[in-house]
Amino acid sequence: MKNIAVIGAGTMGNGIAHTFAQFNYNVQLIDISKAALEKGMATITKNLDRMVAKEKITEADKANTLANITTYTSIKKGVDNTSLVIEAATENATLKAKIFKELDEVCDSETILATNTSSISITQIAGVTNRPEKVIGMHFMNPVPIMKLVEIIRGYNTSDDVMNFTVDLSKKINKIPVEVNDYPGFVANRILMPMINESIETLYNGVAGVAEIDTVMKLGMAHPMGPLQLADFIGLDVCLSILNVMYEGFKNPKYAPCPLLVNMVNAGKLGVKSSEGFYDYSENRRAEVVAKMFSK
Repeated sequence: MKNIAVIGAGTMGNGIAHTFAQFNYNVQLIDISKAALEKGMATITKNLDRMVAKEKITEADKANTLANITTYTSIKKGVDNTSLVIEAATENATLKAKIFKELDEVCDSETILATNTSSISITQIAGVTNRPEKVIGMHFMNPVPIMKLVEIIRGYNTSDDVMNFTVDLSKKINKIPVEVNDYPGFVANRILMPMINESIETLYNGVAGVAEIDTVMKLGMAHPMGPLQLADFIGLDVCLSILNVMYEGFKNPKYAPCPLLVNMVNAGKLGVKSSEGFYDYSENRRAEVVAKMFSK
């Protein structure tokens, strides 16, 4: 299996495409927006350039990786002749359901459908298809080319064959797969998001400032990045969506998003993607931070 499709050219989608292409898979990168595809390919190129500069890969490796990616604005054309489709669209259950309905109609009956959702039920997504046994979660971490973990989430009907295939595939792209079951937030975000939300509550209640909160967590708990900065990199809108999914799924007030988070999202302060969140991410500052991450 060397042909895969990735739906969504945003942060996660282009990272997933980059990673598979670097391991010599033919990647069909799909987005309804031509501008998003161009931006996604530009991001992949910049990240490869950083890897070349750090002598992690050669110029030939970079050229080969880029040659392995083909872009499409049509799902039907983009999924042709693929054995696996990985959806990496916005964290919105309605949107994902729409995409999976279309995928079920246009993909070969044997094609495995994976979602990069970070919180939404795999069983719920699989329920809109006629192949629930072939639907699975592959939750990559950001930045995908750097981070080793992939949460592999089994839906209620996901078959053992599909689970084993996905675990094996993750290892082939030098990731470490961890199998988890299908509950809101899975493992990573069920633990991470309450911590981020509590950090925002701590700021909201005036206990300490942004830099102070992050410094305590970095120096006191050995976290490589403070929770508020991490929230900026995830996207405050994504954090809010995940917390809402868990709040609705568990009906537990401990998952209720902090009012400050809600207000920041409503104001368009989304973190890195909007150039402002808890920190400033002007163009020069953003390039500096991303370059540092790819230098590790």
